[in-house]
Amino acid sequence: MTAHLALRTAPAQPGPAQPTPAPRQGNRPQVVTWVILGLLGLYAVAPLLVFASNSLKSAREIDANPLGLPQSWNWANFAVAWEQAGMGRALLNSLVIAGATAVGVALIATAAAYAMTRLGLPGEGGWILWLLVSSSLPIQLFLVPLVSWWSLLGLYNQPIGLIIIYWAVYSPFATLLVRSSLLGLTPAYEEAARLDGAGELRVLTRIVLPMIWPTVLTAALVSGLQAYNEFMLAVTFIQERDFQPVALSLYSFQQGFTTDWSLVGAAGLIMALPVVVLFLTMQRRFIDGYASSGVSG
Repeated sequence: MTAHLALRTAPAQPGPAQPTPAPRQGNRPQVVTWVILGLLGLYAVAPLLVFASNSLKSAREIDANPLGLPQSWNWANFAVAWEQAGMGRALLNSLVIAGATAVGVALIATAAAYAMTRLGLPGEGGWILWLLVSSSLPIQLFLVPLVSWWSLLGLYNQPIGLIIIYWAVYSPFATLLVRSSLLGLTPAYEEAARLDGAGELRVLTRIVLPMIWPTVLTAALVSGLQAYNEFMLAVTFIQERDFQPVALSLYSFQQGFTTDWSLVGAAGLIMALPVVVLFLTMQRRFIDGYASSGVSG
């Protein structure tokens, strides 16, 4: 009995020490990463903030303190810049040019990409090479012959002439973008539609286009924004003031005899505002279009 109690009350011998589990790291934000992103964000946003701040100052206040906040908010600068720079007419011209460019590039790129991937065109590798080369060549190489041809055809100093050039410049990249999205689609639905008697146009518009719509919209938005911000071709082919886009109107206003940087800042902010609103509204479409085309990955 005593031995049995001694066995029950004897202390247990310590075993080998178990390793202490390491604390979980979890998804803690990396401090260095956040610092770098914050600095890059500040680098990108700071000039815009200074630009917006100067648009609300007077010319004397900009000369005294160009980087500080405005002491009095001169909202009248926007009305004066709108009238003196002719921003209303210029914005309308830019919206027409950018909209026509976006629609035309979307149609050209969709039709070309569908023909390359579904219609069995001979020499597909040659077409891809041509698109890559044409999208990489600088447009400055073609300015002199284009000015000569456009003058003979009556397209010089006309918005439609500039729009046609934008179609040619922006369509190669858009075609490659839409083509990459088409390559990811299975042709089963298209074959079923052809068995039911659908033609190629109906297959493209009713079957294929709804599935690649985000990519087509992305191509249209990118080309439209590029046409809205483009300057070199516009200043070369548009000389008539009534047809000038907003980039040329802002440049002409900036090159005045007495430059008022507060009014220039207000006019520049008016020019940038439609693009900023469009991007903030359609940013998810941009991301979806690039993700569905496979460009982002």
